[in-house]
Amino acid sequence: MENEMTIDAMNSLALEIIMQAGDARLFITQAIHAAAEGNFPEIDKALDEAKKKLAAAHRLQTDIVQSEGEGKKVDHTLLFIHAQDTLMTIYSEMNMVKQLKAVFKRYDDKIAALELGNRD
Repeated sequence: MENEMTIDAMNSLALEIIMQAGDARLFITQAIHAAAEGNFPEIDKALDEAKKKLAAAHRLQTDIVQSEGEGKKVDHTLLFIHAQDTLMTIYSEMNMVKQLKAVFKRYDDKIAALELGNRD
């Protein structure tokens, strides 16, 4: 039926959301490791890649929401609920790492200023 999204189609989209979000989490983890090393360019690079993966997952989620808004019957499966939960959790992780980057950068700048002050 054209006005219906099958459970198989929903599960397929849910799995793709989970995979994209999971890939984003790997980049977020790379960003955390880079932060621990004070490697700010690497943090930015990893966060940019994570952002791309999250955007892909969000597009899939939006497609499902829009399908339902257009009147298609959408059976929300447990796997889709899990995909939603995964995506939102990883968005939160992304936001946390962005804040940590700002904190680390502020402290790094202060330490650098102190070290310069000690040389004079």
